[in-house]
Amino acid sequence: MESEKRVPADKDSPAKSLITALHLKYVEKPWSETINLVCRCMEKRKKDSNVPSKQLLDCLERLHKALNATSFTDMVTRLEIIAKHKGLGSHLSPSEDVCYITSDIFYLEVLFQPAGEVADVKVAHHGEAPVSSEMLCNLLRLKNFEEFGKELEGLSSLFNTSGDSETNMKMFSALQFVEKDLLKMFQIPRPVSSGDPCLDNVLHGRIGNVTPRNNESRSCGNKVFVTAEVTNTIQRLPSASVIADSPQMTNEGFPVHATLDDLVSMELSACLFLKFPRPVPILSCFIEEFHRLTGCDQVFPLHCCFHGISVSEDLKQVPFYELLMKTKMNVMTWGSDSCCFLVTLPGHHRQGYVISQQWWLKPWEGALVHKIPFTHPGHVPSLLSLLRHQTAFSTLIASCVTGKRAQPGSSVDFHFEILPYTGTSFSLSFQHPVTGSMASLFVNVVDSNHISCKLFPPEVPDPSIDDWISKVMKRCMSIPVTMRAIFRKIASRETPTASETGAAPENTSEITATTSSSLPIAQENTQSANHCPGALVMFFLQNL
Repeated sequence: MESEKRVPADKDSPAKSLITALHLKYVEKPWSETINLVCRCMEKRKKDSNVPSKQLLDCLERLHKALNATSFTDMVTRLEIIAKHKGLGSHLSPSEDVCYITSDIFYLEVLFQPAGEVADVKVAHHGEAPVSSEMLCNLLRLKNFEEFGKELEGLSSLFNTSGDSETNMKMFSALQFVEKDLLKMFQIPRPVSSGDPCLDNVLHGRIGNVTPRNNESRSCGNKVFVTAEVTNTIQRLPSASVIADSPQMTNEGFPVHATLDDLVSMELSACLFLKFPRPVPILSCFIEEFHRLTGCDQVFPLHCCFHGISVSEDLKQVPFYELLMKTKMNVMTWGSDSCCFLVTLPGHHRQGYVISQQWWLKPWEGALVHKIPFTHPGHVPSLLSLLRHQTAFSTLIASCVTGKRAQPGSSVDFHFEILPYTGTSFSLSFQHPVTGSMASLFVNVVDSNHISCKLFPPEVPDPSIDDWISKVMKRCMSIPVTMRAIFRKIASRETPTASETGAAPENTSEITATTSSSLPIAQENTQSANHCPGALVMFFLQNL
């Protein structure tokens, strides 16, 4: 007998047949019927599981994206889908003119006009009056649901509400007391050293320039959000205000505050945080100082914790310049033990900055930090002072770390080697432009307002040379600009003008010049709205 020829079965045939049948069945049906079918499937799944099917949610969202929400029903359905995707609840008011998006800590009110248009969007935290959000309202009026979902996710991410409802509400109560005390601290009068009060607060304020929760802020500078989260360890958090309404002041100009005893605090499986909009590179010495100031330990799992601070798991105890490369260029290394970054200044002035990894392993290790835990409002001024110090230091180093690498034999006017010293001090070694001998510049970033420089050997017969270099560097906050100014001074034996150096007129009370580099700590410009409208925000240092 001849063997029968068998045609191999098409494994995809059942699936293809099903899709074909569905196409034929629904080709003449309206989109609304298909959407209702997916909704019924989701309701059926709810009876079997408390967790909605991600596949069904994605399917329903794709269906709605294919449609333009033209009616009240379409808009409400779209809001319900977004809420489910973000792990939030939603429901309509009895009058069916308000859609609520809810969590244990906060809720949104989306108010509709009789014709179905969005009238207003209000944000409220439980126990507080709702506050209108023009930004969220405009996003819904423009039907920009994707951006609205991102804003909702940002608001939700401010609070880790993984605990029970009682813990969540106590945690939020502690946050409210801390916010109240921080606002008291911010509103206490102090001497102003510049004509712009907002800028002066950003640069010199006790806790920066503060924007209360639910206010959509527009300010310049680097910012942190004040938040609270449930944790696995017990912390003592405020249960009452620890700063009096008319507080006594210390000699340093800070209000006297009470300690967290049994009268004004409670033990809770939660902690307060200064949260960055995105992870920032911070030196290990500052991270250790954060831990020393707050005493918060083991708040996070060990794999993503460094001295009690939340850090990126694969980016801790890493050479600091690699962290800058990660945040500025999204790369970690050039694939060698040393690299030479190329900096080009106006006038085709090219400088090369050599960094050898072996010298950076211990003195300048760091981590990408997500948030800093604390338990007392009195911790905040000291934490922000350290962040200002870190930002000034990071700005200088970042001015040499670029996306361009100087290749062997490439045309470079001058080469420099950056060598860490201790803390936030370092030296720049280079060849003297006139004598050809080796020279170096020692730089000590004392804090965000004080930078000390010393040139070795002091070739220019001018006793004020070190003070002049310090002023130039503080004004322009750029190592390449400063080094070009030094070379010009050596060559001409006279102080360059402000236009030659790129520095502003000599007024050293503020760091206000613009550099060619971008800050490694996240920035917001004056046109950017606060993308987390549910948190108290502190702008602690302007864009340098």
